[in-house]
Amino acid sequence: MITHVTPVTHVTQLRDAADFAAPRLDARNEPRYRISEIRRADPLAADPLLAVLPAMNRDADVPALTVALRTLLPLPAVVARWNVVEALAAMRDLGMFLGSLKRHGTEPLAVVPEAGPVLEALGRRTDMVPRDTVHHYTTWNPIGTRQRMYTGEEMEGNLQDAVRMVFPSLAASLDTCAALARLEPHDPGFAVALDRTAQHVQSMVDSIDFTVANVSPVFFAQVLRPYFEEVDVAGHAFLGPAAAQVPLWLVDLTLWQCDHSSPEYDAFLAESVRYSLPSWRDFHAAHRVGTSAVTRLAAATDWAAADRLSPQLAASAVSLARVLRILKTFRARHIGIARKAYSEDVRLYDVGSGGAPIELLRSVLDLTRDNETLVRRATARPRTPVASHA
Repeated sequence: MITHVTPVTHVTQLRDAADFAAPRLDARNEPRYRISEIRRADPLAADPLLAVLPAMNRDADVPALTVALRTLLPLPAVVARWNVVEALAAMRDLGMFLGSLKRHGTEPLAVVPEAGPVLEALGRRTDMVPRDTVHHYTTWNPIGTRQRMYTGEEMEGNLQDAVRMVFPSLAASLDTCAALARLEPHDPGFAVALDRTAQHVQSMVDSIDFTVANVSPVFFAQVLRPYFEEVDVAGHAFLGPAAAQVPLWLVDLTLWQCDHSSPEYDAFLAESVRYSLPSWRDFHAAHRVGTSAVTRLAAATDWAAADRLSPQLAASAVSLARVLRILKTFRARHIGIARKAYSEDVRLYDVGSGGAPIELLRSVLDLTRDNETLVRRATARPRTPVASHA
C-alpha cells in the first residue's frame, strides 16, 4: 500500500517543473530533445487504440492486442519518409503493444512477424535500439488524455512522472560533466561544474522520493514489472522500457567510473549504454577511458604541500564530495525500493527490469561510497589553507 500520496497539485508542479526545462532542450539541434513535438506526434493515428489498451490488458485479450499491433504497422515506404520525431513517436506507440503482448505470455513477433522489419527500420531511422525504451515510455509520452499506459492506473502515471522529471537534468549534466573532464581541481571552473552537476543529480533524489511516496513496491513488482520484459527482434533480445535505462552513468563516468569502476558495473554499462540516445552513447565513448575527477583531485592534493591547501582546491574537494554524497543518497533509496519490490514474498522476477540483480545495486552504492571516502581522505590531512592572492 502507499503510505503517502502526493497531492495532485504537487504532482502537477513536479511535472511542470520537468517540462519547464523542455523548451531549452527544444532549442538545441537535437530532434530527440524536441519533447513537446514528439509528444504531440501521432504518425500511426494510434490514439483510439491506445485509449483502450488498458482494457485489453485487463482482459488479457491477446487476439485484440495482436490485431491492434498489426493494424498500426506502417508501410516501409512511409517509415522512410518520416523524420526522427515521427519515427520516435511511432516506436513509442508500437512499443506499448509489444510490452502488452509479452506480458500476457506471447512473443510479439511470433504472432505479428511483419512487425520485425518495421521495428528495425524505425531503429535505423532514430539511431536507437529497434524497440521502445524508457525514454519512449516516459519523456516522449504525451501528458493528459493522450498518455500511453499499460494499465491506466494512477500509480503507473506516477511512475512515468517520476522518470519524466529527470530527463532535462540528465541532458544538462552532459554539458557540466564534459566541462568537468577538461578542467583541473585548481581551476575555479572545476567546483562550479561540480556544483551545477549536483543540482542536476538532486533531481534524481527528488524523483526517487516521489516514487517512494506514490508507487507501491507491490504495484510495481506484480502489476507493472511484467510489461517490461524483453522482446525478441531479429534474433536479439531487447529489454523493455526499464527505469535502469535512465543513465545516471552519465554523471558517474567523469566523476569516478572511468577509472574507479568494477568489472560487474562495466559489464552492466556495456549492455545499458545501447538503450541511450545517440549523443549520450557518444559521450560514453568519449569519456569511458580517462582520468576521473576523483583521481585528479587526489593527485592534486598529493602534490600540494603537506600542510597547505589552496582555497580553490579545498572548494573543489567540498563540491566533489557533495555530488558523490547526493549520488550515494539516491542509490541507497533506490536499493530500499528494490528490496521491497524484489523480496521473496512480493517478486515475480529475480532481477530488475534493466537486467541487474540487487547485488549489483549494492556494489555500485559501495563504489560510490568508496570514491566519496577517497575524496575525504585526500583532504583529511591537517593543513593550513593558503591565503588567496586573487
